[in-house]
Amino acid sequence: MPRRRRIATGGYVYHALNRAVGRATLFETVADYAAFEKVFREANEQIDMRLLAFCLMPNHWHLVLWPREDGDLSEYMRWLTNTHTRRWHLAHGTVGTGPLYQGRFKSFPIQEDEHFFTVCRYAERNGLRANLAAAAEQWRWSSLWHRVNGSQAVPLAEWPLMRGEKWVEYVNAAETEAELKALRRSARNGTPFGETVWQQVTAKRLGLEATLRPPGRPPREIASMT
Repeated sequence: MPRRRRIATGGYVYHALNRAVGRATLFETVADYAAFEKVFREANEQIDMRLLAFCLMPNHWHLVLWPREDGDLSEYMRWLTNTHTRRWHLAHGTVGTGPLYQGRFKSFPIQEDEHFFTVCRYAERNGLRANLAAAAEQWRWSSLWHRVNGSQAVPLAEWPLMRGEKWVEYVNAAETEAELKALRRSARNGTPFGETVWQQVTAKRLGLEATLRPPGRPPREIASMT
């Protein structure tokens, strides 16, 4: 079965996600997490990517990215994952044992309105959602921790929209089931995340119309018997 075409149009904000193969552990130690943050810094020197938000979890990670040019997203993700894979195997003495990631990254474009804030909260809240920290800003391996603590260890870019003064409080507030369902659908299928009209226009422009269809085969047309 042919792969779905990888969309990497510049100018859109994207959520990108990848997991370890077989849901194995990517980050076991502080050194593992710190090594990935180093790859972040170096990736930014290779491709001029705007990193807006991120969260590193034991077996996967979430990124919110804002590429400038067509192709930047794919090139950035290729460099990031390939470099991390190579260094991870070297550090763990597992060179030649197979892939680290389950496959190519998944991504979806995001409308730059309240939907953007919803996605950034989803990403930055992962540590709290998984009970890895008592509050979202306490999870060391997230963009929220870096902003709250004034850290410059990871090159975070300015957002296309202004965060409110109560952003940390907003991130710590639980999402609704409807929000989570819509977000997970977009993450799973690559469906544009936004208002219905924006979704339809964006899907058509980016060739993502199939992601808007309900699961299952489309109904077959039955020829007239008359």
